[in-house]
Amino acid sequence: MDWALAIRRNREALIRVIAALLALVGLTNGPHPEGPKDGQDPWLASKAEGEPRRTLPRSLHTYALRILRAAESAIRRLIVIAARDVVCQPRPAGGVRPNLAILREVRANKADAPGRIPAFPLLDPLKRYSFDPVRRASKFMPRICVVGITEPAPIPQKPLISPDDLVDATGLASRLLSSRRALANLTREARRLARWQARNERRSGQRRVSPLRMGRPPGGRTCPAKHEGRRRKRPTHAVDDILKECQALALDVLDPPDTS
Repeated sequence: MDWALAIRRNREALIRVIAALLALVGLTNGPHPEGPKDGQDPWLASKAEGEPRRTLPRSLHTYALRILRAAESAIRRLIVIAARDVVCQPRPAGGVRPNLAILREVRANKADAPGRIPAFPLLDPLKRYSFDPVRRASKFMPRICVVGITEPAPIPQKPLISPDDLVDATGLASRLLSSRRALANLTREARRLARWQARNERRSGQRRVSPLRMGRPPGGRTCPAKHEGRRRKRPTHAVDDILKECQALALDVLDPPDTS
């Protein structure tokens, strides 16, 4: 298996996907997408070129987030493949341990720094299992009143959700920049994963077995789906094929097939 060729091919494909998303949400160089236009307030001219948009229409935010989830899963699997031969030496037992309180304070200050790109998450989010019954909102409400004295309470109206509503895009922009930096520094991310694996092996008690979760990866999609008694094909994106290939390669790295 030519692992270097597989990493290079999928990395280049993911770079194109992330670049398209960055252009979609307005994180590329050039005039600010929320900048002034004819007849608008002049204060908008203060927005710098290349500055990210702080809001996005709900439909565009949902579309970009769906592709980004699959791209992040593919990047995590690409990091697993790149870390297959990376060896991290464990720290000696008698070494000097840092002050955890000071370390947490430093990390919190760095996380709160404006404009800082967060570290790329190397572990898949775990599935949440709950056996509690699904609680649904009641369609009825008591309207107690005294006839002739008080009026019945008005029925509260549900807020209308429109695809054109503006939603906060700060988190989406941070995740996009974090993904772009991880693809640009794949070797560094592989060393981070190797250090996590070394620490994880030394832990006792309950711990994660693998950085990847069991079953379908986050953001993965199945093509066939049943809808109103008919089988239809869900709309797919190029990132779905990339994630499918990276998932198969990462599983071969974590659990090599028996060729004996």
